[in-house]
Amino acid sequence: MTDANGEQLGVMLTKDALKLAEDKHLDLVEVAPKARPPVCRIMDFGKFRYEQQKREKEVRKKQKIITIKEVKLRPNIEQHDFEVKLKNAQRFIEEGNKVKVTIMFRGRELSHPELGSEVLGKLAKALEEIVTVERNAKLEGKNMTMILSPKAQKAQKSKKTTTTTTTKGGISSAQNQNAPSGS
Repeated sequence: MTDANGEQLGVMLTKDALKLAEDKHLDLVEVAPKARPPVCRIMDFGKFRYEQQKREKEVRKKQKIITIKEVKLRPNIEQHDFEVKLKNAQRFIEEGNKVKVTIMFRGRELSHPELGSEVLGKLAKALEEIVTVERNAKLEGKNMTMILSPKAQKAQKSKKTTTTTTTKGGISSAQNQNAPSGS
């Protein structure tokens, strides 16, 4: 048994532990029920739960939730429609989501799956600078799917170069080449 400050109180009867917790206006909480004897702690359980919920909320706030957005195409899609779907996929990727690109086949179109893989290849080629193909085109029933995920963005830091120039009178001054000149 431990108290609210973390001090060991030793082994005691349950009724004595409850009385001790009640005297301090705190709760008796069983920490390790399977231990012999069970380990209990005197604490403010409401405050403990509140702090635990705050920690969980902070963890949830820091994690990035990636969802899968879907773009549906047809094997004989027109150029303008393709461009609209391409812009949608690009927007989803820029938001940090994965994109599932689906080609839907109907009737006799299913006998020409190469047309669908050609459209998927064209889409992947158009987005190759910002995506990686997580799963290549795969025919599943009447649909052919491909999953694209955003590439990891690397922070590109521009290096500023400094040069020293000597002016009249021998005074040196440092100028930043990347900064706009004020003269």
